[in-house]
Amino acid sequence: MSRFCRFTCSEPALAISLNAMAVDVSTPVFEGPFDLLLHLILKEQVDIYEINLSIIVDSYLAEIAKLDSLDLELATEFLLIAATLVELKARRLLPGREDIDIDEELGLWEERDLLLARLLECKTFKDVGQVFAQLADAADRSYPRHAGPDERFIELMPDLLEGVKPKQVLAAYMRAVTPKVVPHIDLFHMGVIKASVADALAELIDELPRIRRISFSHLTADLVDRIEVIVRFLALLELFKQGFVELEQAERFGDIDIVWVGDDESVSVGSLPIDDYEG
Repeated sequence: MSRFCRFTCSEPALAISLNAMAVDVSTPVFEGPFDLLLHLILKEQVDIYEINLSIIVDSYLAEIAKLDSLDLELATEFLLIAATLVELKARRLLPGREDIDIDEELGLWEERDLLLARLLECKTFKDVGQVFAQLADAADRSYPRHAGPDERFIELMPDLLEGVKPKQVLAAYMRAVTPKVVPHIDLFHMGVIKASVADALAELIDELPRIRRISFSHLTADLVDRIEVIVRFLALLELFKQGFVELEQAERFGDIDIVWVGDDESVSVGSLPIDDYEG
């Protein structure tokens, strides 16, 4: 069936032909299959104001009355699309109120989008159904090849269970289902590094007032373990939070300069409200 859209100014007319319940529509503004009309409305190439839905539905019902048998699935599909178009057109024809607020207006637009989404769902499932029908038709014309050796070679294969006793099968099963022992690795030879923010703070409070200014790389040069560097950095952040030091960095990922700006006599580890983390 060819699909086309033609705009004309002739008298209102409608011709509907049912070929497997496929509907052709002919109106002053559109001529072609019904699913193409739906597609053009969704694309907003045909204004739903110009489509006389009552003529389409009346003529469709008249054609259904002439049929000896009715395909309920296709008839239901048409009624769903037609009902959705009627609802969409009714909402567009309703006059809008001047005092409508923005939330209510957005709600109306959301309802319109839901109607369009419903039409798209109907069209999508219809198109997918056609694809599945084509795949099923193609599968009917193909025949699978059964894998395996030819019958003349089957007797040549050795019997893999020849001589195997039931006890041997049971033993093999028990070996397969018995949990394997997880190897244990003893870590007694590895020492635990103990480091705390409080200890690092005590060292910084004792050292920074005398040095006044130092880079972070020089401050941590004598540290061996990474956890100690991390703990000292956390202690440095505690001092910065309390306003005892200033941190300067000239460039991104560059070294950090630490400047002591606190009172040398008023600071002590016990006077700082810190959270101590054992590492």
